[in-house]
Amino acid sequence: MTQREPSSALTQNHRGWTQSERSEGDASLDESPGAGIHVIPDAGEFDTEQWHRAEPANASDQLVKPAEGLLKPQMTHLRVVGGRKLSGEVTVNSSKNAGVALLCASLINRGTTTLRRLARIEEVNRIVEVLRSIGVECTWLDDNDLRIRRPETLDLASMDVSAARRTRSIIMLLGPLLDESRSYRLPYAGGCDLGTRTVEPHMQALREFGLSVTAHTGFYSVEAPQADRSDRTFVLTERGDTVTENAIMAAAHREGRTIIRNASSNYMVQDLCFYLRKLGVVIDGVGSTTIEVRGRSRVDAEIEYSPSEDPIEAMSLITAAIVTGSRVTIRRVPIEFMEIELSVLRQMNFQVEVSSEFAARNGHTRLVDVTTIPSRLRAAPDKIHAMPFPGLNIDNLPFFAVIAACSDGSTLIHDWVYENRAIYLTELNRLGARVRLLDPHRIEVTGPTRWRGTEVGCPPALRPAACILISMLAATGTSELRNIYVIERGYEDLAERLNAIGAEIQYFQD
Repeated sequence: MTQREPSSALTQNHRGWTQSERSEGDASLDESPGAGIHVIPDAGEFDTEQWHRAEPANASDQLVKPAEGLLKPQMTHLRVVGGRKLSGEVTVNSSKNAGVALLCASLINRGTTTLRRLARIEEVNRIVEVLRSIGVECTWLDDNDLRIRRPETLDLASMDVSAARRTRSIIMLLGPLLDESRSYRLPYAGGCDLGTRTVEPHMQALREFGLSVTAHTGFYSVEAPQADRSDRTFVLTERGDTVTENAIMAAAHREGRTIIRNASSNYMVQDLCFYLRKLGVVIDGVGSTTIEVRGRSRVDAEIEYSPSEDPIEAMSLITAAIVTGSRVTIRRVPIEFMEIELSVLRQMNFQVEVSSEFAARNGHTRLVDVTTIPSRLRAAPDKIHAMPFPGLNIDNLPFFAVIAACSDGSTLIHDWVYENRAIYLTELNRLGARVRLLDPHRIEVTGPTRWRGTEVGCPPALRPAACILISMLAATGTSELRNIYVIERGYEDLAERLNAIGAEIQYFQD
């Protein structure tokens, strides 16, 4: 892979930075429902510039010291020269969301866990910092492998609060820490309104095991339950991915039978189940909405596990090929989590070539290679909306706003899950798109679009930010995307990998 050298003298002076060294902290960038979203009080009026006026992240996050100990500039940006065709092959990386869940689940194992080809993204970096702070040995090996060894007793009182506050995933430690300590405190993301709808499903599930969690300003106070071997059956009130994962990890501690109904069967949940099976936890119903778990009171295993590829990254790369009208081969696409997306694209007259299936390194997930064919797209015949797996993935929905902007006609997109995420997609208008906000959850997109270059500040939501970057690939002239930390939370070296197939993207700093 050849990375183009940015023209910025500042960036040239800092060649060789890792992704984590380039990035800048932000405490409110998660895309859980209600997270990182500034709720607009009057539902009848939508101020699409409101998020630009939001308060900055905590002052402690504004300046970051790289490994050399020098104070570096606080924000990294991207400069994109648009209008270039893409070509060649690009391989999908391992799943961000599965990687985060597996890092948390590694605490269940008293032995050594080695996670193969883990995505080295900022969300993973934050969790690794938290694990190290409580005494876990985390060692990066070749090929992005991470070896994890936990001590017999975790030092929860020494948890890195700063790192914990910069990832909403911290709540996923509640399940694996079910009875680690009689009582402890767990930070949550500061400066961000979690909202009861976001947190309460986790609390409901974990109360089934006797865990007591009380929310205070800035942290949770946790009281562990007594160990038991009881059988339990319960229904999740929300079929959320992280809620299901927390419940499964809690059940992995219990030798009795736990039946979880209305469970998510999404890709990251399946990867978690496959990993726990290797630890000796008996799990039935993987891939369904009813999961049965027979846990173990103690696990001490030496195992390796390879998380499967990321369907959201696969959709991102497919969208980049669509918006630039390019023929590109995307390798190792997890097809069982992309079938609805490809079906909707075919309804919009998009042509693809799909290889025969082969197994992922985890031995379970079905993969294919997808080759995009430049096509004259038309608007979707019906509204596009997400559903829990096996429906269209909630995190893939924003990319259809970019695709609809490349299509003839008008498409209605209904983002019913996330509060106000649709508002961020109106930023595509700055690049020439015609996106009309109907209400906090629905947009109408009319195409085709004559994309034009401009400067845009990164919205504090991962997928809309990626949509803006991808659209810049097709825009005439030069565009700038400011403060890209949110993208580096979820993508590993996305700019460099797009450059490898013909894009022209440069890092720079003020």
